[in-house]
Parts: sequence; C-alpha cells; structure tokens
Amino acid sequence: MRFPIRFMAIVFGLIYFTNLSSQNQSEFTVKEIKDHVYFLASDSLKGRKPGTEGGRIAADYIRDDLVRSGLKTIGDDGFQYFSVTTSVESGDSNHLIINGYNALPGVDFKPMNFSTNASITAEVIFAGYGIEIDHDSLKWNDYNGLDVDGKFVMVLRGDPEPSNDSSLFISYGNDRDKVLTAKDRNAAGIIFVNGKNSSTSDNLTKNTFDRVTASAGLPAINITRAVADSIIGNGNSILDIEDEIITKKNFIGFNTHNSIDISTDLRRMEVKTQNIIAIIEGSDDKLKDEYVVIGAHYDHLGMGGHGSGSRNPDTIAIHNGADDNASGVAAILEISEKLYSERGELRRSIVIMAFGAEEMGLLGSQFFTTEPLIDLNNIVLMVNFDMVGRFDDQTRSLMIAGTGTAEQMEDILLSHEKNTDMNFAHSPEGYGASDHASFYGAGVPVMFFFTGAHDDYHTPKDDAHKINYEGEREIIDFAYPIIVEVANSDERLTYKEAGAKVKQSGRGRGGLKVKFGIMPDFASTENNGLGVGGVTPEGPAYNAGMKKGDKIVAIEGLPVTNIYDYMARLKKLKPGQRVSVDIMRNGKKKILMILL
Repeated sequence: MRFPIRFMAIVFGLIYFTNLSSQNQSEFTVKEIKDHVYFLASDSLKGRKPGTEGGRIAADYIRDDLVRSGLKTIGDDGFQYFSVTTSVESGDSNHLIINGYNALPGVDFKPMNFSTNASITAEVIFAGYGIEIDHDSLKWNDYNGLDVDGKFVMVLRGDPEPSNDSSLFISYGNDRDKVLTAKDRNAAGIIFVNGKNSSTSDNLTKNTFDRVTASAGLPAINITRAVADSIIGNGNSILDIEDEIITKKNFIGFNTHNSIDISTDLRRMEVKTQNIIAIIEGSDDKLKDEYVVIGAHYDHLGMGGHGSGSRNPDTIAIHNGADDNASGVAAILEISEKLYSERGELRRSIVIMAFGAEEMGLLGSQFFTTEPLIDLNNIVLMVNFDMVGRFDDQTRSLMIAGTGTAEQMEDILLSHEKNTDMNFAHSPEGYGASDHASFYGAGVPVMFFFTGAHDDYHTPKDDAHKINYEGEREIIDFAYPIIVEVANSDERLTYKEAGAKVKQSGRGRGGLKVKFGIMPDFASTENNGLGVGGVTPEGPAYNAGMKKGDKIVAIEGLPVTNIYDYMARLKKLKPGQRVSVDIMRNGKKKILMILL
C-alpha cells in the first residue's frame, strides 16, 4: 500500500522527535546529524526542488525542528515567501506560415526558451552564423552588406570552426549572443536552424529554463532543416551552405525573398517557495539587537534534466543532494539546538536561516538581503554551511572562505585552529557560489565552511550513505565555539572588503578577455538592465565608481537588459580599452568611464 508523502513525513518526524527527547539536547551526535540528512535526502522528497511537494515538506521539517529546539520563528510562522520562475513552456498560440504551409509546432518549429512573445510577418534574410567579430587576429561579419532592419534573420546555430576547441569563434557562437547582434541591427526576429554540426539528427531545441527569467527581446524560433530549405528556395540546401562556409571560411548572407508569418507564445511558470527563519534572543540588553546569522540552503535540483544544473542533464532521476546541502542544514539544526540550550550565555541574538532557491542563483538569500526581516546593519557575522559532508579523513582538510571580510577574522580562526589536527585552507574572498555572497554584498562579514567538490556533486549519486558523519560532527564542533565567541565579544567584527583582483582569462571555450569585477544580481526578474549585487574592490568597475545597487543599462551606448546582454557585450571589449557604461542609480542615469 502506498501512503501519501505528507503522511510518511509526519510519521518519520514523530519517530525522530521521540528519539530526540531521550538524548542530551546540548551535544552534537552523529545519530542526529544522520537522521536529518537521511530524511532531507530521502527519495520521498524527490530532490527538494523549489515549489514542489518535497521542497515544502523539507521546509516544514526544518521549521518544526527549530521550534522543537525552542527557537522563536519570525516572518510568516517561520517562513519568508517569495516567487521564482522554474520552467518555461510553449503555449497554444505558436504558429509559423511559409508559402501557405502551416508548420507544425513542436515538429517543424518551436520558440526558443528566451523568445519574446510576438506576432510578426516579415521578409527573411539569411546571415550565415549570425556572428560579428572584430578581433586582432580574426575579422568576421555575417551581416556584411545585409539590410535586416525590420526583417527576420535566419542563422545557423554554432560556429564555423566546430572541430576546433580553441577557436576564437566559440565565445561568439552562443544563441543569446546572436539574438543581441540581430537586435542591435534592428531585426524584427531571429530564426535558428541546426546545421549538421549542432544537431546530426536535426532535433529541435529543448525548452529548458536557463535561470534568467527575462526574454532576449526578440521573437526567436528554431526550425528544422527542411523548413529552412523551403524558406531559402530554388532547390538550395542549408547543409550545402553550411559546408561551403566551413570549408572556405567565408561568410555567406543573402535575401531569401520569402516572407513568413509567425506568432510566438511562451509561458514562464512561477512557483512560491520560502526561506525558513528563527531566532534565539540574546541576553545582553545592549547587544541583543545585534545578530549572528547562521545559514544553509535546503533546496536541490529535483529530478535533474536540462537547465536544472545537473552535471548529468540527460538523466532524469532524483537528485537527493545529501552533501549539497542536506549536510549544511543538518549542521545548522544541530548548532541551533545547542545554542538554544545555552541561550542564557549568549549576549547577541542568533538568527538561524535555511535558504530556498540557492541552486537557481542564490535567490533566497538575495531576497532576504533585499527584503530583510531584521536590520542588516546589525548583523555582525553570517556563517554559511554548504557541502560539509564529505570531510576526507586522510587529508583532514576544511576550506573556510570569507576570512578577509573582517579585520579580526584571521586571528579568531587561528586561535581555534591550533586546538585541532584538521588542515585548513583559507580564502579571503567574500563572494562565492553560495548564500554568504549575498550577505557580503550587503556589507556583512562572512564565514563559509566547505569540504570540497566531488564526482557526485550535482548528480543523482549524492546520497546520504556517502556522508562522513563523524567528519561533519568534527566540523560542527570546530565551528560552534567560534560562533559563540563572536556572539559574546565586547566589540563587533569590523567589515572589510575582500576579493581577488580581476584577472584576464584565457581564450578557452566561453572565455572572456575582460571583466568589470562585479557580482550580478540574479534575483532581478525585470528586463530593464543588469543589477549590480556587489563590486570587487580595486576592480575596474570599483575604480570607476560603480556601487552595489546600480543597474547597468548600456555599454558603449548599446543596451544591456540582462546578464546575457552584459556577457555578450564584454566579449567584444579588449584589455586596456576605456568604455562608457550607462547606469541607473536611485532613479537617475549616470555614465561611468571604465578602464578595462
């Protein structure tokens, strides 16, 4: 007999809490850590994807455990709700008409996942691969001599050097980049066709969600090669044209003298998810309004698939995320339990947070720092646990990041590290690929605990039986007195900006020659610029006066509406170049000059 998933969760929770009541509430135990991880990483929760039943059960479990330990919830009964876009789906109003033929949606064509919804009739211009390059060693312009103003542009996917993994073309062959180039030339829309090098079987693109909710600003469709041949006409083949471009290394463009009628209809699916927040009030009348935040994200990748972040995107299976990040949640639940049992000795207040939608771009922590439930200026430290379950008993290595974000941080850590035989790797940077980055960007000192990546990361193999529970307990034992010391110190930590200086990257696949040195704000869902979530000290943007909270709307006078526009613009810039950057700050436009 199958029991409903919520019934199973309740039964499991009752068993867990019954066992818990007979144990010492103030000590860390392998059993409790293991119980937390095995529940959160169980198949029944199906990967804890935001907005799913498994994600909600995980949130309830965490909130209920915090309440059971004695903490007081804040927000909406311990939850801070926010919405995220989790998928994009084709609607019912897609059509393509060519020479009187009504093409079949999903068979002959489909909208690209970043398409704008529109209905347009226009002439079609073929523009090779749709690439423009003005590089020291490569000049290429598929738009040379073509007038595409108000017309559809049809382009091949990929680039003209498919067998060269170090080709300069690679950085310019991205679909989104091609949309931006077409948009810069006032095209009405863009049509992508798969050459044999981008799809041997001519499969239409999958509607995977790429985590940026804004559209690219043009209607964009993918068509089959048969449809492309009918648009080109005169018995010409798109494959023959592709072969000629690749063989002769020469761009080919022409007017097809055919018009098409299209409508694109994409629907972005939103779900509600939540952060979980609870507090232990400090005992000192003067310091209890200051906070140490202890956090870990609880979401994971669900069933995986393309666009999920899975490293096995072709495998649809439960991604249990035992290390990433049931291990971190188990750590904060254990720590909160002991902190509450010693609450009378804590001078500052402790806030425990489990973040949602971290895997989608730190959305939960960014939402909290944008819509805080406590005064961000009164947070003295944010401690983040993410992937702390694979401690290696041989190397005994623990990475701690954010060590340069407070003047006192290194001294505090060194005083505790001498009492253990663990080996420590310090990283001063406050930015990183986890939720502490959102707090660092808000001016809060951060400390990030991490045992390292592994082959099971973001795959269905990240399971509970692979966690080193004794090792995780050692990490918690090490971190706990540091948290208590900061909570009880007479003086608060002094925030300090810390980050690696911007370096030029190589020419590898997708590489950039230049960087501004900013942290993009991925939480923004508007298509009106790229929000700046933080600025790297002494980087090009910092030196030009850019600030957290600015919104980049143009580079060299060319519009920037989202992260993809921004990355595409950077690819065309060179080290040593001075560029103008239009920003919006407090509702007013400013122009900064950035030396790259």
